[in-house]
Amino acid sequence: MATGWAKDGAVQEQIDSTVQDAVERARHQLAHDGKSLTHCEKCGKKTPPRRREVIPGVRRYVTSQAERDKQDNGTLYNRRGSKDSQLR
Repeated sequence: MATGWAKDGAVQEQIDSTVQDAVERARHQLAHDGKSLTHCEKCGKKTPPRRREVIPGVRRYVTSQAERDKQDNGTLYNRRGSKDSQLR
């Protein structure tokens, strides 16, 4: 039974969507095929050989990866529509 303006099953749809987004983020963060790139896929700088050794499948230079990590931290969703959840 839906409440307010939500249709039946809306809560489950929100849960499923949140889980799907988390799975996609996790898959995107996995190393692609274990082969490290010699140059950053974003900025083109040469990736240090030691970084390629230590992190198999590395694809970004240190600063490019740090920028991406900062952006990825803020991608959690609050899909609840109640005013109470938005105040927290």
